[in-house]
Amino acid sequence: MANLRVAAMAFATTLPLGAAAQAPPPYQPGMGDLMVMTVQPRHLKLGLAGEVRNWAYADFAQHELEESLENVEKHIPKWRDFDVAQLMAATVKQPLEEIEKAVKARDGAAFDAAYRQLTDACNACHRSAGLPAIVIKVPDGSSAFPNQEFRPARP
Repeated sequence: MANLRVAAMAFATTLPLGAAAQAPPPYQPGMGDLMVMTVQPRHLKLGLAGEVRNWAYADFAQHELEESLENVEKHIPKWRDFDVAQLMAATVKQPLEEIEKAVKARDGAAFDAAYRQLTDACNACHRSAGLPAIVIKVPDGSSAFPNQEFRPARP
């Protein structure tokens, strides 16, 4: 125990005065962080819910995706030379509105078309931002979230 105290005191004397009390700067997620942590998984979950016609979860997921995109706009209003709010309005706003209508109407064909339109809008945004290597697609299975069931619950 005495050796531990001596080691701690030796370490403390090597730090600049006040360094131990300084907190690190708060984490500031970048555009890629927000896309990978919030937008992409919510796009995926929305697609999986729509695929199995779980309208209750699709409604929830659609609103979560909108909130994620709003958070991107709020935290990163300008990215490179792009006004993020204008970019979002020009690309994903209309497809998200169409998805919302399809979900409320429980219209599978309209959902599928609107979801493909949303996915295409994401890819158009990536291309216009000079990131053509980032290609989003309609999900082809739920293995990405093996711990979540997307089929509607049976009463």
